[in-house]
Amino acid sequence: MNCIIVDDEPLAREGILLHLQGIPDIVILGSFNSARKAHDFISNNPVDLIFLDVEMPGINGVNFAASLPKEILVIFVTAYSEYALESYEADAIDYLVKPVERERLERAIAKAFFYRGLLDKQGVTESIESDFILIKAERRYHKIFFDDILYVQGLKDYVVIFTENNKIVTAMNLKTISGYLKPGRFVRVSKSYLVNLKRIDSFDVHTIYIKNAEIPIGEVFKRAFFEIYLGKNLPDSL
Repeated sequence: MNCIIVDDEPLAREGILLHLQGIPDIVILGSFNSARKAHDFISNNPVDLIFLDVEMPGINGVNFAASLPKEILVIFVTAYSEYALESYEADAIDYLVKPVERERLERAIAKAFFYRGLLDKQGVTESIESDFILIKAERRYHKIFFDDILYVQGLKDYVVIFTENNKIVTAMNLKTISGYLKPGRFVRVSKSYLVNLKRIDSFDVHTIYIKNAEIPIGEVFKRAFFEIYLGKNLPDSL
């Protein structure tokens, strides 16, 4: 996987570079101190993954990520944890807080390889019925019952459907698939996530927990989610 590092701090760039050395199938093509320089490089070179700072002079990381081609994946690396939700709404693969530990970085890279594999094997939506959806992926037709869906994650122009035992990707945006799911059963909780209300294990005012997934609740969607899920019993913090 071809990668670049974009951070205005030289020591931060060097730290990520040192952590990346020796990780299989990771090729570092360059290191840049601004989004503008990175953009110029991407225009002429094949880049799969960017390790990207958020706060930088000129174009910040979130705005730069939003301008990237859909096939380029982003892992944000920043000193500010408060940007986590904003980064996921920019379709980032992961969000790392400085100083970055090698083990945590490796988990983020594993996630990037997973999503790259999904995008390379993207499915095609073939049929949508009253209680299931048919999706063609990897030379098979997958019949996915809505009751089995845990949550759906949007990834640029694709969605990943998570069930108990499978993850299926298809070339459809989150808004489109939400129109096919049962209203009142599946709820948009951020720019990047739909959740099945019946599969929620626990929650707080910022996060929904389904199995091992931690799904951030976007500020724009927060009140609507709690009104649907809890009725009038809204958390005092809203």
